[in-house]
Amino acid sequence: MVSASNSNLKLLFFLQSAFFILIFFVPLRLNINNHEKMTVNGKTYHSLGFLLLLSLLLGALPHELMARHYMMRLTLKDKQGTLYSLQNPEAFLSQRAIERRARQHLALDSTDLPVSQLYLDRLAAHGAKIVSKSKWNNSVLVYGDSLSFLESLGALPYVHKTELVYNADSLRTFECPRRTKEFDELKGDDDATRQQLEQIHLDALHKAGFRGKGMVVAVLDGGFQYADHIPALKRINKVGERDFVFPPSHNIYREHSHGMKVLSVMAVHEKGLFEGAAPEADYWLLRCEQTESENRSEEDFWAAAAEFADSVGVDVINSSLGYSEYDEEEQNYEYRHLDGHTMMISRMASMLAQKGIVLVCSAGNSGNEQWKKITIPADADDVLTVGAVTSDGENTAFSSVGPTADGRVKPDVMAMGGYCSVINAEGEIAQQNGTSFASPLVAGAVACLWQALPDKTACELIELIRRSGDRYQWPDNIYGYGIPDFGRILDNERKKP
Repeated sequence: MVSASNSNLKLLFFLQSAFFILIFFVPLRLNINNHEKMTVNGKTYHSLGFLLLLSLLLGALPHELMARHYMMRLTLKDKQGTLYSLQNPEAFLSQRAIERRARQHLALDSTDLPVSQLYLDRLAAHGAKIVSKSKWNNSVLVYGDSLSFLESLGALPYVHKTELVYNADSLRTFECPRRTKEFDELKGDDDATRQQLEQIHLDALHKAGFRGKGMVVAVLDGGFQYADHIPALKRINKVGERDFVFPPSHNIYREHSHGMKVLSVMAVHEKGLFEGAAPEADYWLLRCEQTESENRSEEDFWAAAAEFADSVGVDVINSSLGYSEYDEEEQNYEYRHLDGHTMMISRMASMLAQKGIVLVCSAGNSGNEQWKKITIPADADDVLTVGAVTSDGENTAFSSVGPTADGRVKPDVMAMGGYCSVINAEGEIAQQNGTSFASPLVAGAVACLWQALPDKTACELIELIRRSGDRYQWPDNIYGYGIPDFGRILDNERKKP
């Protein structure tokens, strides 16, 4: 595949050539008595020659720019021929992941086994290009420029069903410009994050010494622009990074800044200036969002990232991503789909607590739009869906509302997403709006609380946090159970014998 810059040059050449033809031959007047000729400004030209010239120019257009691009999700019938066994989980799970399951008394099951290598080999031999896999969904994502070929894979005896999840005229990529100027150290006059931490009483956990130490958090997002250069972010406890998008980025630190801002809300520790929600936790940075387009294939990328997080022993996942509308209108969701189990990404999200992981996800920013409702996977079971409030505790107009299609309370809780303090792509403290920034406040708080209460299971923590909400006795579809009180949870649990 040619690079984006080379493709753009070829496209520019084609457009210039096509423009020349239009200028030269228009306005034209066809000779009605002779369909093989046309008259332009009193001169007669052979239509065949004109068409030949046009076809030559079209032929010069790069294949990558002419072809359609498709991705098909193939759900497999079983895991026959797998090389793995539930009796030997060390072959596909890290020791930390195994210990997390054991600590919560969670048994392994067939969904934990990787996709059958036998089927993967057969698909490859058949000519399929596999770009993503999901063991929990027992599916693979295959890419190609021939829709008929991808559809034919559905006839293979080990394929249960197929779903077209990407259909576009290009594989869109994004890369921010390389920065030559060094970033300055963070500046400010006050603790910019004090109010957003105190609103959920997270400051009480910090004062008690619980700041996320020993906990591992995965951030699933679309890019972490300049997080490798901004001094305050270079100092965070980063375990590693992975890219699950196809085509992968050349550098996730040159992608969109959204994930970097989300990360800053949790991970940064700049004493007296900016305190993240869990500054002593360890962080995995996982790119699974294609920011230049919206397609259902992103659900596959998300699932692959979540499964990787599970395999390396992550405790908490923050996902400030949500989906409802796509580039291809027929892929859009309807309210009836928001039941936590219809869509792939929601099914995968609903499994996380049973794997011993707390998923915290943003409710969405559609509150003042036609959709209004939460976006997937915020409809999932056993997750914490977070809406946004102002510093005064009032609901922001943009925060998406519930309930789910099957009547469950959503959002679960609220946190400050109206003028939330973040670090932006200039390496400066800024205020941003969005449930995307309310979510990491709660995710970081979960990490701190779990550090304080290590014997709790993921499901027990989720329930404790819901019950601590200031509207727990009268939840609604705007605030859910309200603003949680992490300090009160800790106090109440410490009083127990």
